Amino acid sequence: MRFIVTAVSVMAAALLVGCAGIGPKTIPRDRFDYSEAISNSWQNQMLLNMVKLRYAETPVFVDVTSVISQYAVEGQINLGATFNNPLAGGSDTQSVGGTAKYTDRPTITYAPMIGEKFAKTLMTPIPPPAIFFLIQAGWPVDFVFRSCVRSVNTIQNRSGSHLVKHEADPEFYRLISLLRDIQKSGAVGMRIEAGKDKREATVFTFLERNIDPMVESKISTVKRLLGLEPGRPEFRVIYGSAPRDNSEMAVLSRSILEIIVELSSYIDVPEAHVSEGRSYPMLLDQMDVSAEFGPLIEIHSQTDPPEDSYVTVRHRGYHFWIDDRDLPSKRMFSFLMLLFTLVEPKATLAPIVTIPTN
Repeated sequence: MRFIVTAVSVMAAALLVGCAGIGPKTIPRDRFDYSEAISNSWQNQMLLNMVKLRYAETPVFVDVTSVISQYAVEGQINLGATFNNPLAGGSDTQSVGGTAKYTDRPTITYAPMIGEKFAKTLMTPIPPPAIFFLIQAGWPVDFVFRSCVRSVNTIQNRSGSHLVKHEADPEFYRLISLLRDIQKSGAVGMRIEAGKDKREATVFTFLERNIDPMVESKISTVKRLLGLEPGRPEFRVIYGSAPRDNSEMAVLSRSILEIIVELSSYIDVPEAHVSEGRSYPMLLDQMDVSAEFGPLIEIHSQTDPPEDSYVTVRHRGYHFWIDDRDLPSKRMFSFLMLLFTLVEPKATLAPIVTIPTN
C-alpha cells in the first residue's frame, strides 16, 4: 500500500510541475524560432520573386498574418489493488499505471497579397518625403537615390527594366557623388512645414553658413546641375518628372515593384537561358563597373548548391544566391526588405485571442 501512495505522489507532482511551468518556457523558444523561420522564408520569397521577374514570370507574395501555438499536457493515473483472505491462501496484488500526452498544435495563417493591398504595397511610388527621411536618418544619399529614384529634376537614373532599359545620365552619378560629400559634411537638412493648401510639405535645405569653401562649391555645382536658384537655401520637394520653377526639387520615385525589377536586372542568369530567349540579358551600365559606383547587388547562379550563401533559392534547375561575404549586396537586400516594411499599408488591429498553454 505504501508503494501505491508513493507512486501516486510522484506522478501527480510531476504532472503538476510540468503543467505549471510549460507556458513561460515556450516564450523564448517560440518567439525566436518563429521569428527566424519567418525572416528566412521572407528573404527566400523576395529573392525568388526577383528571379521570376527576370524570367518574365508573375511574382507571388504570401504574408504570414498570424501564428498561434497551443500546447497541452494531459496525464492520467490508474490504480488497482487486490486483497485476498489470508486463510484462503494467495497473496495481495497492487498495480499502478499512468499515461501522459504532450501536444504542440501551431496554427499559422497565410494570406496572398492581391488586389488593393498588392497595389498599395508594391505599385505605389515611394513618397519623396520618405526618401529624404531615409537620408536624414543616415542612409547614404547615393545609395538611396540609385535604388529609389528614377529621376530628379529630369536627370535620369539607370533603368534595367527590359521595357525602358537605358543607362544613367552622366550628370546623375556626378550629382549623387556631390550630394554624398555634402551629406558627410552635415551641410544638408530637411523639415516639414504646412503648405498653401494646408497640407504638409517637405523642404530640403542646404546649410550654407560656416561651412568649408570646398563644400560650398559642391553645393553650387549641385544647384547648377538641378537648375535650382543659386542664392536660395531651401527647396520644396515634390513628386514629378520636372519642377515647375527653380525653387522645386522634382523627384520621380520608384515603387517597390520597380525597385525589385531594377535589382533583378543585376542577376547573373545562365547564358544558356539568355541565348534560348528564356530571360533578358543584363544591362551593365558603364558606371556600374567603375571603382566609385559598383553594381547595386550581385546575385549569382550555378547548378550546384553554394557553399557560403546569405540567401539562396532554386529555380529552373539553378541555384540563385547572394554571397554571405558580399556586404554591399547584403546591405542592398536588407534595405529592400526595410522598404517593403515601410510601405506596408496600415493593418486593422486584430482582436486579442487568449490561447491556453496547458
